[in-house]
Amino acid sequence: MKRMQSSNVLVSGLRGLGVEIAKNIILGGVKSVTLHDQGQAEWRDLSSQFYLREEDLGKNRAEVSQTRLAELNSYVPVVAYTEALTDDYLTQFQVVVLTNSPLEEQQRVGDFCHSNGIKLVIADTRGLFGQLFCDFGEEMLVIDTNGEQPLSAMISMITKVSTFTTIQAVEVFKSHPCFSPYSVIFTEVQGMTELNSCQPIEIKTLGPYTFSICDTTGFSDYVRGGIVSQVKMPQKVAFKSFTTSMTEPEFVVTDFAKFERPGQLHLGFQALHSYQRKHSRLPKPWCQADGEELVSLAKEVNSSQTGSAKVDELDDKLIKKLAFVSAGDLAPINAFIGGLAAQEVMKACTGKFMPMMQWLYFDALECLSEEEGGAMLTEEDCAPRNSRYDGQIAVFGSQLQEELAKQRYFLVGAGAIGCELLKNFAMIGLAGGEGEVIVTDMDTIEKSNLNRQFLFRPWDVTKMKSETAAAAVKQMNPSIRITGHQNRVGPETERVYDDDFFESLHGVANALDNVDARMYMDRRCVYYRKPLLESGTLGTKGNVQVVIPFLTESYSSSQDPPEKSIPICTLKNFPNAIEHTLQWARDEFEGLFKQPSENAMQYLTDAKFLERTLKLPGAQPLEVLEAVYKSLVIDCPRSWADCVTWARHHWQCQYSNNIHQLLHNFPPEQLTSSGAPFWSGPKRCPHPLEFSTSNNLHMDYVMSGANLFAQSYGMQGSTDRVGVAKILDSLSVPTFVPRSGVKIHVSDQELQSANVNVDDNRLEELKTLLPGPEASSHFKLTAIDFEKDDDSNFHMDFIVAASNLRAENYNIPPADRHKSKLIAGKIIPAIATTTAAVVGLVCLELIKIVQGHKKVESFKNGFMNLALPFFGFSEPISAPSHKYYDIDWSLWDRFEVKGLQANGEEMTLRQFLDYFKNEHQLEITMLSQGVSMLYSFFMPAAKLKERLLLPMTEIVTKVSKKKLGKHVKALVFELCCNDLTEEDVEVPYVRYTIR
Repeated sequence: MKRMQSSNVLVSGLRGLGVEIAKNIILGGVKSVTLHDQGQAEWRDLSSQFYLREEDLGKNRAEVSQTRLAELNSYVPVVAYTEALTDDYLTQFQVVVLTNSPLEEQQRVGDFCHSNGIKLVIADTRGLFGQLFCDFGEEMLVIDTNGEQPLSAMISMITKVSTFTTIQAVEVFKSHPCFSPYSVIFTEVQGMTELNSCQPIEIKTLGPYTFSICDTTGFSDYVRGGIVSQVKMPQKVAFKSFTTSMTEPEFVVTDFAKFERPGQLHLGFQALHSYQRKHSRLPKPWCQADGEELVSLAKEVNSSQTGSAKVDELDDKLIKKLAFVSAGDLAPINAFIGGLAAQEVMKACTGKFMPMMQWLYFDALECLSEEEGGAMLTEEDCAPRNSRYDGQIAVFGSQLQEELAKQRYFLVGAGAIGCELLKNFAMIGLAGGEGEVIVTDMDTIEKSNLNRQFLFRPWDVTKMKSETAAAAVKQMNPSIRITGHQNRVGPETERVYDDDFFESLHGVANALDNVDARMYMDRRCVYYRKPLLESGTLGTKGNVQVVIPFLTESYSSSQDPPEKSIPICTLKNFPNAIEHTLQWARDEFEGLFKQPSENAMQYLTDAKFLERTLKLPGAQPLEVLEAVYKSLVIDCPRSWADCVTWARHHWQCQYSNNIHQLLHNFPPEQLTSSGAPFWSGPKRCPHPLEFSTSNNLHMDYVMSGANLFAQSYGMQGSTDRVGVAKILDSLSVPTFVPRSGVKIHVSDQELQSANVNVDDNRLEELKTLLPGPEASSHFKLTAIDFEKDDDSNFHMDFIVAASNLRAENYNIPPADRHKSKLIAGKIIPAIATTTAAVVGLVCLELIKIVQGHKKVESFKNGFMNLALPFFGFSEPISAPSHKYYDIDWSLWDRFEVKGLQANGEEMTLRQFLDYFKNEHQLEITMLSQGVSMLYSFFMPAAKLKERLLLPMTEIVTKVSKKKLGKHVKALVFELCCNDLTEEDVEVPYVRYTIR
């Protein structure tokens, strides 16, 4: 960020692509951005330039955009410049970005920047095609090539082997091949201490846990311990100048199914420049004559090549399609290329992440009609209409524009991805007529959202996201019909998002931040057979998945492996990394300031709390009631001094007494049954701390802990450190003596297999000691929910102090407040560039859906990592097929049964069973609805006889003990069946319509 804040950036060309790049750079936080454009706003600009309005037509694009772009980030000065770009003027910038510029200007500016140490990015889009070029000089220093966290592992063994040394790590220590060079440093090695002072050493990976280093013959023998940590080594990268790179290009492949296209498009874009130079315009949309001429020009360009840019055979069809759509200006393509270009600008400013070497070409021709030959658009279909969608009509014709206007889409989430989706929806004209976009998000806007959720401004903080975002895109395109909701999606809102709602939709777009909500929406889309556009980002990584009814698998068909969790015993007694101490501190926060208050208030106000607690398994009843007793009786403070006393005693317990007890059970020199040191490998031998009021970290813990404890009891806290120190000096803390017979579990397996002995006498005693419900009026207990973003609430103060004190116990390097907040607050890295690029790809898939594409190969799932950079596209996986007799069925298929018969009466269970026997030759052995069993072949005869005569809905309400809401039009039943030969068969579920 500091490097970015010292960089002045010029963005030339403020059409759709230029404004996208400028928006992302400004959100990123560079020193300044200058917007350059000598052109006036035209109708075709409005299809993707989201900061131009109809009333801006004829005005300078840079001047109009400047005010609106400046609002994005008050820390980044944004100015407009409308004169010619002279060499003198360029010298004030660290990075120059050219868009929508002639080839001659690209060459002039490119050569000047290369020879003057100015970094250059050239970006261009032509309809469904995009181009990107980077030149960051002959000695670009990349300080971090991949953006991944450096690996670190504890060492279990070091062995000298003749000419090299092998090192065995406790955890997997194998880096991705892309992450080279791969060097490490050593710390805390005992015996072979020479390693601790070595400079970074390159290693050779031998296996997931083993690697080798250079010969260590002259080093001392290894004893035990040690940590090996990966070091990111700076890497020099050399770029060719623009002119050199034109003839000797290096390409980044975005789609390996189109491996040959970059070379073809490299020539095609040069031919476009030639065409523009000759005719002072681009080829007319879908004009055959212009297409033929561009092919001829491309052949001339190819024949004049002397370097590797020359191709053996030109792809005439591809070049023609480039001519047909080149006059177009599409928001999704601009979003994708603009996101990539802005990330390259940030790489140029910072040296963080590997730059693009050096040319990238992208196309989305799959968006065109799937039909060959007769589906060719005409010039008349795509001619300009003085419409805000002219740039899009030039590519797809007017019919698609009419279809887009009719679409009714449900957008779930109005965060970073949601904002970008809404911007693109407005630009492409989705729901610009009879249709509607419904966006729901239950969250309010926070200050930390503003670096990527670009529809929001500082004055919008605390407002509802959905309403604010809806109003913002209305400004971009007044014709969009959009409604904002504040509902969470889930079973509790199915009265709002009911059968009628989903059946009226054309599709759903997810912009969610959690897997559970994604899977819920996926189930709803499968049930209602609606297309789903799914996407997500994590820092520089992004993915897109398109789900098409009857064609592809669903989102839930494949799942990521579960996140690696920290073993309980590691957290409780054997931490070896700051992540462990931070998770322990978070658990402390919940266990001290939230759960006890919740349980105590439930005990006082809920008559059935005690009954429910006593039914809990194992030792939980005793643990819960002990905690309630502590909260209401033992620990209950009467004054601020009591809160300080509690915090001091808790400090003593956690950072001194418990460590003394652990070392009593396992002394520093203890050996395992095999004779190896107990405190080795991942087990770091701790030491107890001595409290001191002159130690700031100790005082931070007491101050934050005492204030949080006071808050949980509804008492006034204090920030007077001197006053607290006086209270502490007057306290007498008893000396701790470790006890024998205390069991400390070494592993989670040992913990799980341990027999739990519940002291029934103590349980009965607690029931008599606890105050009765009448005491509820004497307590004002409040459960405190952890909130990382408020620096005045003591939450992060407590987490940082608690974690770093425990880190000191175990000689683990501490973490500063920023790193602690990232880890403890589980902050997911998010940047505007990745979000913009991902959403661009999502909206390309949307266009295919609206066009009615039916071939699975027409759609693209995508993954990208802008840090590497890497792009991977694949056709979606087809829905897995099952067999029922001679019928193939997938997750999209089901039995449709109408519950109401011709006579107006509902089907009984007997009639339901007979229907499947007669119509489908299936004998139902079990029938369920949700978790309720409605029928089974082993059901008692009396119950079965009663149910067979009841209507299906009556059985459902009787078994579930819930009334069916008026919004419910159908029920879902799951079947277990035999066919009539008494063999088990796998069959789809049943949709049973009742209204």
